[in-house]
Amino acid sequence: MTVRQSLLAILGQGPCYGYQLRAEFDRRTGSTWPLNVGQIYNTLDRLERDGLIAKSETDAQGHVYYEITDAGSLEVAAWLAAPVDRGTAARDELAIKLSVAATLPGVDVAEVIGTQRAVSLAHREALSEAAAAVHVDGPESLARALVVDAMLVHAEAELRWLDRTEDRLRRYPAHAMALELATERPKRGRPAKEVTAVG
Repeated sequence: MTVRQSLLAILGQGPCYGYQLRAEFDRRTGSTWPLNVGQIYNTLDRLERDGLIAKSETDAQGHVYYEITDAGSLEVAAWLAAPVDRGTAARDELAIKLSVAATLPGVDVAEVIGTQRAVSLAHREALSEAAAAVHVDGPESLARALVVDAMLVHAEAELRWLDRTEDRLRRYPAHAMALELATERPKRGRPAKEVTAVG
């Protein structure tokens, strides 16, 4: 939803064509969340379908400009006014991976955590260097600093969570936490295909 709303908000400043929107999004997010042009045009198609933008003029180079509608402006205002609900965010792939690994017999979860920790540490170090290198001297560098700071805090939180997970797992013997497949079968499932006799 963030890409959709961000592009809509940028269009609130004036008409843009697709590649221009991509460049503007890049400038405003510190080049930390690259979008491909196909994603931009798919989003524009949906925004137009929903009545939030409309096609405007086409320039001499063939660029089709889009402009925000009144309904689009209202949606941007509502988006900016509303807090981000972290409870409905996408599932955390790492949390799911470790919770499943911890319940599988014969999996060395400490090794899984160790492998992840090495990558997470390298990621945090790269972000620390990037944050230290940002010199805020205008709106674009400020945007980059804000995004890099957020990414750095998330990377630090991930490392703290890995430590906490490792501490929690140390309290329990691995064999006691393994889950065997449940013997009770769920009531729903894909029905068996009927086999018809060939006569």
